[in-house]
Amino acid sequence: MVDRDRNDDRDDSDEESASEERNESSSGSRSGGGSDRPRRSYQRGRPRSRIKACRFCTDKSKVIDYKDIDLMYSLTNPRGRILPRRKTGTCAKHQRQVSLAIKRARHMAMLPYSAQHVRQTNS
Repeated sequence: MVDRDRNDDRDDSDEESASEERNESSSGSRSGGGSDRPRRSYQRGRPRSRIKACRFCTDKSKVIDYKDIDLMYSLTNPRGRILPRRKTGTCAKHQRQVSLAIKRARHMAMLPYSAQHVRQTNS
């Protein structure tokens, strides 16, 4: 209610100057200067990769099994860590199954918990 009363007390010249101040503050520091510069067609930062499809959803014959060591190695990095979904492209449902299978394979000593060079330096 108080804001409405303030807005009603303004005349047209106050509204124009307030809108100019908002435009200057929004385009000022981030764009690096004048607004007459054309925008860049490319994006800065990390390049965006295409959305990967889950390999287990697309190929129904692939089964996540802790005994399939080649598959388990392909889903871990060289240090032995489980790769995240954004790297492998697996969906949430299959990522949970993958992590469980990798943990089972580690427990059964089919997969190492860490890389060889890490185990040698810490002992």
